[in-house]
Amino acid sequence: MVLSLQTLFYEDLSLGQTESLTKIVSASDVVGFAEVSGDRNPIHLSEHFAARTPFRTRIAHGLYTASLISALLGTRLPGPGAIYLSQTLKFRAPVRIGDEVVVSVTIAELIERGHRARLDCLCKVGDTVVLEGEATVKVPSRSEMAETAGREPEDG
Repeated sequence: MVLSLQTLFYEDLSLGQTESLTKIVSASDVVGFAEVSGDRNPIHLSEHFAARTPFRTRIAHGLYTASLISALLGTRLPGPGAIYLSQTLKFRAPVRIGDEVVVSVTIAELIERGHRARLDCLCKVGDTVVLEGEATVKVPSRSEMAETAGREPEDG
């Protein structure tokens, strides 16, 4: 999954604007997420262990699925320069290895003060909602970008 970058400014956004991505969850995605996050719960990593759970098989980390929302916000809507301010998540169903997850974000509210956008977030496997929530992001405006483009970088 390589998403092309799309940079949108606050002025480019409109209510109902939507972007989506599709990702087939692989075993290596789940193992990699376990390594990066430190969450080595055997329900994600061991078929033997997972077979004795209500899911009967390994499942992806809930936050792995949520990270696909982050990918969409950071690359497509609104894209590079967006700053995550908050995220709510409701996990509705498990995501299994091999599942095709469709992730979508839709602009639900535009807040002029601070150039913020609230987006409805939805992840589905087939017709089943597996995760839903909302995100609030700060979105760069054209005027802010013009102001900072003329400044010298600060030593840090």
